[in-house]
Amino acid sequence: MINKRRSFIVGIKSTSLLKREKFFLKKYKPWGIILFARNLKDINQIKKLTREIKFLFKDSKYPILIDQEGGRINRLSNLIDTSIFTANFFGKLYKNNKKKFAIYYSIYIKQISELLSELGININTVPVLDVRRKKSSLIIGDRSFSRYPKIVSKIGDFCIEHFSKHKIATIIKHIPGHGLAKVDSHNFTPTVTVKSKLLFKNDFNVFKKKKTFFSMTAHIIYKDIDPLNTATHSSKIIKLIRNKIRFKNIIISDDISMKGLKHSIKISTQKAFLAGCNLVLHCNSNYNEMKIVAENSPIINNFIVKKTSQFYKFLG
Repeated sequence: MINKRRSFIVGIKSTSLLKREKFFLKKYKPWGIILFARNLKDINQIKKLTREIKFLFKDSKYPILIDQEGGRINRLSNLIDTSIFTANFFGKLYKNNKKKFAIYYSIYIKQISELLSELGININTVPVLDVRRKKSSLIIGDRSFSRYPKIVSKIGDFCIEHFSKHKIATIIKHIPGHGLAKVDSHNFTPTVTVKSKLLFKNDFNVFKKKKTFFSMTAHIIYKDIDPLNTATHSSKIIKLIRNKIRFKNIIISDDISMKGLKHSIKISTQKAFLAGCNLVLHCNSNYNEMKIVAENSPIINNFIVKKTSQFYKFLG
């Protein structure tokens, strides 16, 4: 039953479910599971793993996520080489030849979608809608389509539309915009000092009117809006995402174990929900941390049940 699940997404350790992970999943019932390269060896193994997960939940549409951006973010590296297909590659193609871009990118998305569907994966954490900056952290870099917000927005729409055609749901990230961060939020807490007016005009505006079921937050402090909390932990930013960016679907935190959040796993989880995140993401498969996240994640509310039902209907 969807409505018995808890409001978190979790990673697993290996290429099959460990005994204690099966116990954990049955007990805590996470909303979804995210897979990484450590879980993905070959086609038959991956299909067996996703079938095992879905069988455990008695749910053929159970949410299984992957971060398959292309370029250096390639969780399927054992199966395919997408090293040249960065967001920047497609951004340059769009700028130089829109017709060629549309052909290339639609074919690329079709191939990735068909592979994900074959593997039993139904959500891809793309597109990255962060606007690239010259002096910013390389954690985004070529993962961004462009330094021009309009280009980022238009390619983002194209990406969402074409994955949707192939029944793969998408997650826009990192809302409301990671491009100005000068340090990597995996290791440090970025603080953006740009005034809110400019943020709305450029970085934040890119996320408007995106027809996707999910968004993922940035672990970034926007000093002019909330000088104390990252977006993930800021009710001010989450309200901004809802009311000004007008994103009305499910908001997922970025990985709650990242060092950009200067709190314990327990406090970080609690603060994300208090701020208004709908789901908390935990990626590193540390079992003790997983239990803390699970025990501090509420049963999904009616809003998440409704949006999840819409996502299931989308899958067909």
